[in-house]
Amino acid sequence: MSGVRVLVGTRKGAFVLTADGKRDKWDVSGPHFGGWEIYHLKGSPVDPDRLYASQCTSWFGQVVHRSDDGGKTWETVGNQFTYAGVPGTHQWYDGTPHPWEFARVWHLEPSLTDRDTVYAGVEDAAIFRSTDGGQSWSELPGLREHGSGPFWQPGAGGMCLHTILLDPSNPERMFIAISAAGAFRTDDGGKSWKPINRGLKSEGIPDPNAEVGHCVHRIAMHPSRPNVLYMQKHWDVMRSENAGDSREDVSGNLPSDFGFPIDVHAHEPSTVYVVPIKSDSEHYPPDGKLRVYRSRSGGNEWEPLTKGLPQRDCYVNVLRDAMAVDSLDSCGIYFGTTGGQVYASADAGDSWNPIVRDLPAVLSVEVQTLP
Repeated sequence: MSGVRVLVGTRKGAFVLTADGKRDKWDVSGPHFGGWEIYHLKGSPVDPDRLYASQCTSWFGQVVHRSDDGGKTWETVGNQFTYAGVPGTHQWYDGTPHPWEFARVWHLEPSLTDRDTVYAGVEDAAIFRSTDGGQSWSELPGLREHGSGPFWQPGAGGMCLHTILLDPSNPERMFIAISAAGAFRTDDGGKSWKPINRGLKSEGIPDPNAEVGHCVHRIAMHPSRPNVLYMQKHWDVMRSENAGDSREDVSGNLPSDFGFPIDVHAHEPSTVYVVPIKSDSEHYPPDGKLRVYRSRSGGNEWEPLTKGLPQRDCYVNVLRDAMAVDSLDSCGIYFGTTGGQVYASADAGDSWNPIVRDLPAVLSVEVQTLP
């Protein structure tokens, strides 16, 4: 029977949760890197035993770890991120008069086809690639060299490149999102990038047609429809039918269109999930009720999913990388909260159960479907 592995990054370590295909009993391994901030964990689609983890500390900077046995053991594989052939440190990319700070790796995205290739989205916003399993990293400089770069601004969490989507139908195409610059697309493997923010409206930007400056929180797509992008931004849930060239608002009947995560059902390309929170200053569920909202129509209409979730006095948040889906026949949905709970639904969101409680604040949740 197929199983699942849920990879959880927290403020104080990493946890690996495993279950068989029924997803009713869970084994919890961890904390790995106990006491250390683990921003993101992600597994390779090519090799289920290959995992990557991003660890960041204010004392020692950024470190990337790799496991080749499904998270049982880990090794440090790379903390040198190179710009234009010059090794950097955890503080600076290079020695230019206005160096960009290298604060952390926000997101790790392994290749869909190659075991040893992995991408990293970092703060300040840039994208790196490793072709040796994380041992060494080189920047794809076309992004930071885009003419809009001088106008990028940090969001509340920093100027972070937090989302990387790889197009399974076109290895030269990637989508990324930066807070607070917006979303970008490359069609040539990262040599050049195009802002794809048309249709976005953001408070405080005087030019309504500005190509950058938008605080995008997360983008998502279904592998079978890579031209259809869903976006949760700083206010507004959006959909694009043409790889980001234009967008429309699909916030519809949500109680709030502010939130961080967004994801798509593994087998239903028009079924989308979000977790609304009250506002940009009140990062907790509206009315103190933790509700996941599901749309089966690509965002045209939304329904609250509440069974098994606390419906009173709940004031947690769900961060941008803290929701994921598995690919079992009955699609599983998973999310973690800043209160340390990880919830799972084995029936596409109809009902929920906590896998584990009382972890440190959850920063990221990723899922692997195991053979």
